[in-house]
Amino acid sequence: MYEQFYGLEERPFSITPDPRFVFLSQRHQDALAHLLYGVGRGGSGGFVQLTGEVGTGKTTLCRLMLEQVPEHTRIALILNPMLEPRELLRAICRELEVEPPDGETGLEALGQCLNQRLLEIHAAGERAVLIIDEAQNMSRETLEQVRLLTNLETATDKLLQIILLGQPELRELLSRPSLRQLAQRITARYHLAPLGQQETAEYVRHRIQIAGGARCPFSSSALRTLHHVSGGVPRLINIIADRALMAGYAREADRITPAMIRKAAGEVVVGDEAGSGRGFGAVLSVLAIVVVLAVAGGMIWSLNSLPEQAEEVGQPLWRQMLAESSDRLAWREAAALYPAADPEMIAEACTEGQFEGFACHRLRGSWALLRKLGRPVVLRLDEPRGGHVLAVEVGLDSVLARQSGQDFQVPIAQLDARWLGDFYAVWPDLGSVWQTGDDDAAISELKRLAAQDPDRPWSGAMDTRYGPDFQRWIRDFQLRNGLRQDGMAGPVTRLFLSTLGARSASAEATTDPSD
Repeated sequence: MYEQFYGLEERPFSITPDPRFVFLSQRHQDALAHLLYGVGRGGSGGFVQLTGEVGTGKTTLCRLMLEQVPEHTRIALILNPMLEPRELLRAICRELEVEPPDGETGLEALGQCLNQRLLEIHAAGERAVLIIDEAQNMSRETLEQVRLLTNLETATDKLLQIILLGQPELRELLSRPSLRQLAQRITARYHLAPLGQQETAEYVRHRIQIAGGARCPFSSSALRTLHHVSGGVPRLINIIADRALMAGYAREADRITPAMIRKAAGEVVVGDEAGSGRGFGAVLSVLAIVVVLAVAGGMIWSLNSLPEQAEEVGQPLWRQMLAESSDRLAWREAAALYPAADPEMIAEACTEGQFEGFACHRLRGSWALLRKLGRPVVLRLDEPRGGHVLAVEVGLDSVLARQSGQDFQVPIAQLDARWLGDFYAVWPDLGSVWQTGDDDAAISELKRLAAQDPDRPWSGAMDTRYGPDFQRWIRDFQLRNGLRQDGMAGPVTRLFLSTLGARSASAEATTDPSD
């Protein structure tokens, strides 16, 4: 659209990673050096930790690192760490091209199989490196299993170097006393901060030049404003700059002004997030759209059912809530959102995995994931005697929790010390995990939900076949929602798809027929 007007050969601010547009600031160069240090002998078999906000370039750095790994290095790359310990070991074995003996699926057997493979790699003069992306999503049990992998060694060398990539929540997770043994084995840490003001200007000019531009259409004051509203987050810079260029083209403006930048930021950044450096999650997320399908009876629980006010929880009241919390109470609160379900059935679903009409999965995620999901979940707390709390809505700074029919605003800062990322979600049961070649009547229901995607609705056949076209659509959907891109309709992907159906049903229920 605007390329010809501004003398560009292509759009300079696509959010799709392109190695031609890579811009390495000094801090990115330092971070890359830390990663290469970990891949090489410098890591000494401990952990290397790289953290950064969403959109700061961690994935780009990981790709650059993989292009520069020394010869005779075997890489095991885990992109989906939301795995149980046994599943993680199996995934690492697959990455290192070894399969356990038939029927051997226990932790001990998988560990022995992996140890034997690492010894073979070491004997061949090679080095094995495990890279775990989105590591903040790992459960405490899985993190402990990862720590145990550092015990695999010969008399002189560690057999496996481990690199953890993640969002800032990873630093918070590893700072907890229960994980101090793992934290003590981290030999190198680096936090990838957003770009500074001068780096933001250099970043924009670099991308304009790579796109074929002879001059930068952004004024100096516009670049300063762009840094302020984006917080220096590259992905957010791309989104705002692209929107500003479209606005400038529509006005036939030769230069992009600060006013255009502020207007573009207002269209893609929610509220006070502009300029905070944490706004990109708001761009991709549907914040606080709390809508749940109650399948039987077609009932809709929507934002309208939220209380106008909820009591804010201070430390004393929060301690009292924890003292009074119980698993049974949390399941009863969850069941109240599903009028056709019995509380005991909900509890059974989340213990056994499913019951007729509903499915429940224990999942792993962050506050950002829960905001994006936009539906009530039951949080599993890290308490000595256990405990679950129904989170009705997750906001930027607090969680709307429900207990005994009363709603409380609990500051996220209070929950951080007690919630390690485990949660339960209940939703209409759509069946098993599907992949290309499957044929099932319930797949047509999946496609119906996919057709309700407001961004890129599924427009293909509404049949029962899981064909290559639908697999590509699922992979794209996973990419747009920050999910594991395997092209299969697993539990988390189905949960996000069912949320589309809930939003659509809520919109129909709240639309005035006279409109």
